[in-house]
Amino acid sequence: MPHVLVEHSANLAEHVDLRQLVNAVHDAALATGIADVDALRTRLAPRDHYAIADRHPDNAFVAIVARLGPGRSNDDQQRLLVALLDTVDDTLGDVRVNVMLSAEYQEIDADRRINRNHLRPAVRARATAAAPSTEGAPDGR
Repeated sequence: MPHVLVEHSANLAEHVDLRQLVNAVHDAALATGIADVDALRTRLAPRDHYAIADRHPDNAFVAIVARLGPGRSNDDQQRLLVALLDTVDDTLGDVRVNVMLSAEYQEIDADRRINRNHLRPAVRARATAAAPSTEGAPDGR
């Protein structure tokens, strides 16, 4: 049930490959071990209309919201946020805009949510098909 929403000012697209950004954030969430691949959804949400600080056109923002079900420790929550924010920082690199970055963790109330994941069996099947076969492998002699 993990959701990672990366909201950003539209002007960021002039300075960074957004496909690279979403993939890097998705990979960072997976690398923490906090989110299972068959449940993780990472998405970008560009904002065309915004006002940042003094409204200078070089000002930009990235606001990450990680929404996960209950049960993660405070340390795991913090580790996830740091990993996501560090990844955005690394992906932005030497971007020549003034960027405000933030990350927030929100716990999803399981009693107030309905989730149907029809993707899980397909992800598992693809993972099994991609696994190297040991059939016919040399026995090491």
